[in-house]
Amino acid sequence: MASVGSFVFLLVFWAWVIGEDGFARAQLSEWLLYGTGAVVYSVIPVLIIFHAVRDWPGAGGRTQFRLDRFARANGMTYRPVRHNARPGLPGMIFDAAWQPGDVDVLTRYDATGLIVGNARFTTGTGKGRTVHKWGYASVQLGTRLPHIVLDARGNNSLAGHTNLPRDLDPRQRLRLEGDFDRYFTLYCPRDYERDALYLFTPDIMARFVDHAAEFDVEIVDDRLFLYAKRPLATLDPETWEWLRATLAVLTEKVEQWRRWRDDRLGTTRVDRRGRMPIVTRPPKGVAAPGRRLTDRTSWWGVLAIVLATAVLWAIGTDVFGLFG
Repeated sequence: MASVGSFVFLLVFWAWVIGEDGFARAQLSEWLLYGTGAVVYSVIPVLIIFHAVRDWPGAGGRTQFRLDRFARANGMTYRPVRHNARPGLPGMIFDAAWQPGDVDVLTRYDATGLIVGNARFTTGTGKGRTVHKWGYASVQLGTRLPHIVLDARGNNSLAGHTNLPRDLDPRQRLRLEGDFDRYFTLYCPRDYERDALYLFTPDIMARFVDHAAEFDVEIVDDRLFLYAKRPLATLDPETWEWLRATLAVLTEKVEQWRRWRDDRLGTTRVDRRGRMPIVTRPPKGVAAPGRRLTDRTSWWGVLAIVLATAVLWAIGTDVFGLFG
């Protein structure tokens, strides 16, 4: 309505400007000229506003207001959409190599360290530009654990390709017993297979299959992440109840994980010289090899480097030959 009003106002104004007699002295060519100008000046602001709203999730304000009110009512803090933001979290969807994007986050500052958010990042430029949208939820585990990823098979492509942003080295894949491999592909650092089996006992595997089969899961540093290809910071009460129940079930056995120690940081010693034996365990933490998974090696990239090196070597040899 504002655009229509602007158009009519500009059309009448320019017709009056043409001459003293206004409409009477306006020629057809002048009507067309100034009418076109009125259309252009009316449409451009509308297009600018349309693109601004389309490219800024939650820019309408109403959703942000309701999310803030929801967060306050549930003991959380809401941080609205921020462009070019990096949440500073260790999860793979926050890879520093990606271009910064938009984040929309709700946080609970208590022992759980609950963070629920939506993220949008961009890779590539021009025609190769791709926008990746994720919903994520994360809680603190209270101790650092080896880097473990559960790639949910149910949300992969029809060809079986993962939807995760990283292509992990398949030599890090650990096959587990039962039906677990039907739902998840588990990756753990090499030589940490025994540690992964300690962390993912049959009862814990059953919990993940029953409650988290729709999520990709990542354990990195002292946090557990759930990833979804849809918003999780939402006003939908069913999504929040589903998320709450899932996290409650998955973290019920966290105390068992807190007892884990990395033997690479030291060995457990038992001193029996006193009346009561004293057990000294390694410190909490993860040795360097277990902190991060590695990506699949791109043999095409290796071949390109080898060929480039050979070409440069041949050119250098010829150049030195000329001056030799």
